[in-house]
Amino acid sequence: MPGPTHSPGEESAEGGGQLIDFPRGTGSKPPPEYNNLPLQLTSFIGREREIAGLEKLLVGEARLVTLTGSGGSGKTRLALSVAAELAGDYEDGVWWVELASLSDPDLVPQAVASALGMNEAPGRSLIEALVEYLEGREVLLLLDNCEHLVEACAALCDVLLHACPKLRILATSREALGVAGERNWPVPSLSFPDPHSLPRIEELGRIESVRLFVERVRSRRSEFALDSRNAPSVAEVCRALDGIPLAIELAAARIGTLSVAQISERLEHSLGLLTGRDRTSPERQRTLRGALDWSYELLEEEERELFGRLSVFAGGFTLEAAEAVCAGEGIEHDEVLDLLGHVIDKSLVVAEPAEEGALRYRMLEPVRQYGWEKLQESGKAERTRKWHAEYYLALAEEAEPELSGVNEGVWLERLEAEHGNLRAALGWSLEDGDAGLGLRLAGVLGGFWYKHGHLSEGRMWLDRELAEGSAAPAIERATALDQAGWIALYQGDLEPSVALLDESLSLFKEL
Repeated sequence: MPGPTHSPGEESAEGGGQLIDFPRGTGSKPPPEYNNLPLQLTSFIGREREIAGLEKLLVGEARLVTLTGSGGSGKTRLALSVAAELAGDYEDGVWWVELASLSDPDLVPQAVASALGMNEAPGRSLIEALVEYLEGREVLLLLDNCEHLVEACAALCDVLLHACPKLRILATSREALGVAGERNWPVPSLSFPDPHSLPRIEELGRIESVRLFVERVRSRRSEFALDSRNAPSVAEVCRALDGIPLAIELAAARIGTLSVAQISERLEHSLGLLTGRDRTSPERQRTLRGALDWSYELLEEEERELFGRLSVFAGGFTLEAAEAVCAGEGIEHDEVLDLLGHVIDKSLVVAEPAEEGALRYRMLEPVRQYGWEKLQESGKAERTRKWHAEYYLALAEEAEPELSGVNEGVWLERLEAEHGNLRAALGWSLEDGDAGLGLRLAGVLGGFWYKHGHLSEGRMWLDRELAEGSAAPAIERATALDQAGWIALYQGDLEPSVALLDESLSLFKEL
């Protein structure tokens, strides 16, 4: 009968069920590795006053600060900049928890534990383990993109802040969390020129939105300079976009094919198309949609098709995944790389360095949501989700035998990097998808969940898939029951563990 490669009391290569404790230095400041903040490949423009004010709050009286604002307003970049500035002020580090790829509120504690490098221990809930770990530590947590999980984030913050006196939390969300003691910090747009009075060139170049636009244009055309000829058009672009950082970046990405004057003219026309849209939504959100509409309309047909399909990925993707999931029905496998390069050039997808010199790709969350809308409108959303789930099932099946071999650590990290996509595949299987596929996927992921300390999450998925996959083949049910039983045993739930393993054993005997 299959089971874990080591007994519940044995410590795995990844730390087993023990909480990972960071070594203490002799100095008062933590070493550079005491954070997991992502590397930023572009400069951060403006926000000097906001950064100073937020730093003062977080080292002062505020223990929970939430940056609020519409999609594309720059909440994440501002939070990361503040966290980087404060990295040396927290003895036990600054830790970024990215929540955009999660859809299940029950997984919020798991995401925090993963960011902290924690594994679960038997006999305790994950929240209890988080409290025990953080109650004596001086830590800044950055909870990024809380809006779709706001109640779960609020509940966890409330528990942790009451139990852990040295903990500070910086959150980003489209709405405040509503926790006692929370300081809400609305993130404004970047400053933009007065439409009625164009300042001198020197003054114009110091305005935040203009600085951002000019720098992003220079990254594509190094000879570009703000001068008397292009200044009115640059000012108009920044004014028309209300200084929204994401919208400005999307507009600057057009500089390879259009002049600044053409960008201004076309953007104005695109904004005019917004009059038929939902007038109850905030003006800035309508403006951002206008910029996205405009960027989308400038894509070639195959680029649009790929852009929509890429929105199915949660938490980023590799080139191999894009080629496997997005090829077919109008897009050849060999075309994916070039098409991906085109949408990267147009700032709709971001390329970031990953392990061993490879690149990983992702969409900013407002862009991904827009792409998902387009994919749904095309009628191909369910088909693409099925391709996505099948690809990640194949990846998990390839990884399973490696989790007990010499490449165990490499494969565990690879599955961790794809955790958002694995969750998305499992979620699809339970909604309107394929319960049999979901049960197979949950069964082969048992070793990953066990060895990487995702015990509560793994058991949750296994329980759900077993409940939905009652008609699945016996071998798949037996495997899933076996993995659920071992995880329950490691958690100290003896009676449910015996029941699960007995049922699994009976099925294996029948087979």
